[in-house]
Amino acid sequence: MDIEIEIIGKGKVKAILDDRNPETAQIIYDNLPIEGEANIWLQEIYFDVPLKLDYENPSSKTKRGDLSYWPPGSAFCIFYGNSQPASDVNNIGRVEGDLELFHKAENDDKIVIRRFTNIQQEF
Repeated sequence: MDIEIEIIGKGKVKAILDDRNPETAQIIYDNLPIEGEANIWLQEIYFDVPLKLDYENPSSKTKRGDLSYWPPGSAFCIFYGNSQPASDVNNIGRVEGDLELFHKAENDDKIVIRRFTNIQQEF
């Protein structure tokens, strides 16, 4: 499931939702678009989403570029550096584009996640 992550005014990247937590990924995909305001923690961006989901296949580890859902805070997380989650997350996908965009993010930036539909958009 291809998605697009946009930081309004700063750029967008393509990402893919994978099968590590397929139920969580599908529910998020089915509820797109989702918007939020960025919170920065170390090298992670997270923001509240209007979904209350449980742990599926929780993991205490992430890799650079991982997308995750954090059940305790109902948050969508983007790990763009060497940070690890504060507690277990459901890893649901990976950023396919350049992670440099996320280094430009600031607290309260508006982020939109939507279904990827146009292969000719610039990344």
